[in-house]
Amino acid sequence: METLHSDKLGDKKTTSPTQKFLAVAEVKEDVVVLKSGAFRSILAVSAINFDLKSTEEQEAIIGKYQSFLNSIDFPIQILISSRKLNMRNYLDFLEEKEKGQPSELLRMQLYEYRAFIDQLVSVSNIMEKKFYIIVPFSPIENQNKNFFSNLGSLINPQKNILDKRENFETYKNQLLQRVDHVIFALSGIGLRIAPLKTEELIELLYDSYNPGAFNAIEIADTKQLELSN
Repeated sequence: METLHSDKLGDKKTTSPTQKFLAVAEVKEDVVVLKSGAFRSILAVSAINFDLKSTEEQEAIIGKYQSFLNSIDFPIQILISSRKLNMRNYLDFLEEKEKGQPSELLRMQLYEYRAFIDQLVSVSNIMEKKFYIIVPFSPIENQNKNFFSNLGSLINPQKNILDKRENFETYKNQLLQRVDHVIFALSGIGLRIAPLKTEELIELLYDSYNPGAFNAIEIADTKQLELSN
């Protein structure tokens, strides 16, 4: 079982102590589970150029967004991720295309274009912005647990596992109802919204706490990944 402080994903000596301060317990079935027991779903949201809209369109967008805010009875978080644009993959792609061109003229044009992009990125502070909406759900924790209920879990561990699984499915379904409401309400504004899957959630969390990694880590086989307490 791989963890975020495994040798594959980072330096165990530097990341293991940090893990203790994170609020995230695990990422499971496209849901972020916090140590408090609360759930989070993260939605990737496209952007629209508000300034290019006409006055009527701007007023319509503001009105629909206001209606959306009035329609929800739960808090949401809006996350804007701003990082320096990484063009390395694109430059490598151009280099491969350059090598495979049979025409000397095309190879020269690709070389000059690749050099121009490389120089532009190196001298300019080009930022890449990504937008997310975080939808929460906090189940009501049972405050009446006592010694006998804990003893029952030890005597019948299989039932305890089944109960936890049932609770997880119940809470997840309630979270997804909120997600569907957010997607439906904001789609009318012209936004494209997609819930992040397990692998995308892990990559987002890893990039958030390891900004220096610059997307150099490739996470594979997410069924074997989890966030450890």
